Amino acid sequence: MDLDALTAARAQEWARLDELGRARQLTGAQVDELVTRYRSASADLAEIKSSAGRTMHGDHVSTLLARARLRLTGGGENVLRQLPRFFLLQLPAALYRVRWSTLVIALGFVGVVVLVAFWVSGDPALVATLGSQAQLQTYVDESFVDYYRENPAAVFAGTVWTNNAWIAAQCVLFGITGIWPLMVLVQNAVGVGTAAAVMVSFDRGDIFLQFILPHGLLELTCIFVAAAAGLQIFWAWVAPGRRTRGAALASEGRALATVAIGLIFALGLSGLVEGFVTPQTWSWPLKLAIGAAALAVFLLYMLVLGRRAVRQGETGDLTEFEAGTPTLVAG
Repeated sequence: MDLDALTAARAQEWARLDELGRARQLTGAQVDELVTRYRSASADLAEIKSSAGRTMHGDHVSTLLARARLRLTGGGENVLRQLPRFFLLQLPAALYRVRWSTLVIALGFVGVVVLVAFWVSGDPALVATLGSQAQLQTYVDESFVDYYRENPAAVFAGTVWTNNAWIAAQCVLFGITGIWPLMVLVQNAVGVGTAAAVMVSFDRGDIFLQFILPHGLLELTCIFVAAAAGLQIFWAWVAPGRRTRGAALASEGRALATVAIGLIFALGLSGLVEGFVTPQTWSWPLKLAIGAAALAVFLLYMLVLGRRAVRQGETGDLTEFEAGTPTLVAG
């Protein structure tokens, strides 16, 4: 084979393939032409490699084919271009879908906290099982408040952020068990209720609320959302509807796993409040207002943007191109 002769004979065809591969938009006829020229250039490349091995001309044709293949098969969207869709559509839609489950979980959690707090604080014998009088007095007078103040604000904020983000991720990712999110909720509710009981029994209930509510409003809401997402994944496995269990689980898992990512940012905001606001000696209405504002930002994002995204058809799942064509079901 005369490589120079082949190059001269195919130069215009390769140039046309390059032109089609670089075009922003293609008509139906141009797509057909691109396929035809792609096949022809593939044959040329095979002939060049079998006859002359790797050459500059072969590398050039290989580059043209790679660009044409990308136009024909598509490619992953630029990550930076995906970010607006993720934060404005996918994430708020996923959060919005678990709004009612989150509300039920929140009411149940608060109910358990109140029940434990009043049950324990109302029985001196139960309070005594938590420690000696001296130990409890030290906890009430020093340890409870010192927990928020003994470390530098930035270090403390980073610590609680990573810890809470890990808890939220576990609730979502292990939600398929149906047990893990409930276990996390019960443990935390009993823990908060017990701490409240000790503070109330020593007439320090106001201190408890002043140091829990500023950051707890958003922090606990995030945990409720994570638990709701995890339990919804579990329910997709239990009651898949007309879909197969595998398809239902895959769809809900992809859609609601975004919740774990989104809660990282919300819990980061909660961590800032806990590290830089809760320990301050400011008036408690001011600290509570800051915490309420942080929660309001999250709820607006979840409910307002989420409702808008759901109305546009978003579920939080990947696009069909990214996830693959779904199996059609009747009804």
